[in-house]
Amino acid sequence: MNLYPVETGNFKLDGGAMFGVVPKTIWQRTNPADNNNLIDIAARSLLIEDGDRLILIDTGLGNKQSDKFFSHYHRWGNFSLENSLNRIDLGLKDITDVFLTHLHFDHCGGCIQWNKDRTGYEPVFKNAKYWTNKNHWEWATKPNTREKASFLSENLLPMLESGQLEFLETSNFKFLKKTSELGFGIYFVDGHTEKQMLPRIEYKGKTIVFVADLIPTVGHIPLPYVMGYDTRPLLTLSEKEKFLNEAAEKNYFLFFEHDAHNQLCTLKKTDKGVRLDETFTFNEIFN
Repeated sequence: MNLYPVETGNFKLDGGAMFGVVPKTIWQRTNPADNNNLIDIAARSLLIEDGDRLILIDTGLGNKQSDKFFSHYHRWGNFSLENSLNRIDLGLKDITDVFLTHLHFDHCGGCIQWNKDRTGYEPVFKNAKYWTNKNHWEWATKPNTREKASFLSENLLPMLESGQLEFLETSNFKFLKKTSELGFGIYFVDGHTEKQMLPRIEYKGKTIVFVADLIPTVGHIPLPYVMGYDTRPLLTLSEKEKFLNEAAEKNYFLFFEHDAHNQLCTLKKTDKGVRLDETFTFNEIFN
């Protein structure tokens, strides 16, 4: 099995929304804001090569939305999903599985594109299965008012209509036997959104957890640093506490989807709780 970080594109989000009740004077020490109070955000995927399967975890924002839509997110840099795959001699057609941590647009927008004559939408990955879970699919396709702007029908319905959508079983904080042959298990967490899935991967003698929106950046490691986007922030607190203690005790490597400047980190226990230990690039650890 081989792993590859895949940069799909960078954007910006409001720092206050990203840190909830934490004051700007504190969060900007780790995530400095620009003059518009925006902080740097990545949309970083992870590719798993496992035998004849190529499993892509999340797909970024994609490129099908309008200029008005993207104007709210201030994209920057030169990364794209297709170009990043091309750099490792792969194309969109080679992906066999797309594993979606959850269905907010910045995690699944790259799954779907306009069709050739722009009369409708089609899957980007023609030969892939798209994996979510039934609980989250129901949550996303019948969205609450708070999350409605994050669950876009043009991202979701074409997956179903194409026949490529598949559902995983759910069992909180347990690994799925169904996917054990892929070398990873799944944490299910509900604070950010219903049944978000965090893959845990055993690789080259180390344990990597793709932390998605449970811990968006290294600046979000302290327990109270919870996003304003979370639907159940108190639940996020308890989920984070359990996960962070386990990660520190067992020396997990956290793989960041949204930290534009750090790919991986380890944790340590301190008198103030679990804190950042070291940050790494992927190549520093695994090449």
